[in-house]
Amino acid sequence: MSDEAKTNLETDGSTTGIALDEASTRQAEDLAAWCMDHQADERDIALVQRQLGRYPRGMVAVGARCVCGRPLAVVTRPMLPGGIPFPTTCYLTSPEAVKAVSHVEADGRMRDYNELLHDDAAVAEAYRRAHGMYLAFRHELARLLGDDESHIAGISAGGMPERVKCLHALLAQTLIMGPGVNPIGDMVMQAVTAEFDPQVCRCSILEPEDADGAHAGGQR
Repeated sequence: MSDEAKTNLETDGSTTGIALDEASTRQAEDLAAWCMDHQADERDIALVQRQLGRYPRGMVAVGARCVCGRPLAVVTRPMLPGGIPFPTTCYLTSPEAVKAVSHVEADGRMRDYNELLHDDAAVAEAYRRAHGMYLAFRHELARLLGDDESHIAGISAGGMPERVKCLHALLAQTLIMGPGVNPIGDMVMQAVTAEFDPQVCRCSILEPEDADGAHAGGQR
């Protein structure tokens, strides 16, 4: 990441005080490089299209897979075809995960998480760092892809860095970046384990060509 980009992360009005350490910056850069080295193939794109019910525009890679190899969350480029800015870099696609998270939202858990952010300074700080990590990852993707992210500068997903607005987006970040990055995403993962677990296959949408075939290429 360039010195200018690091400065922007620290001084932009929406990310004031959020400075990633060297290890976190390297993690964001390594993840972006991994995505470029493991870009989605036609089979991945076809399966995600079946999951979403629409063509996944701007899909770069499958960022997280079920234990069976099928996609759970994808990485989307910062600018979609046609020049449309797209801030939600980590996008949840698994219908089972989406349904499970919707149940958690319906139970009113977002209110609890927002109260936690207000009351617990350590959680709030970790959540702000997750926002910074999201921006650093997207910035590196934009650099590698040649995308313009100026229209979404400082915007991440899920309500970060100050609020919780979409648990689906936060779980997607946890799935793609791993535990320990987004504290709320990690809590959502724990809350949905009875319905959704990456280590327990409950996939209902299978490969178009072969309902019995699993695809585990480039698994993270």
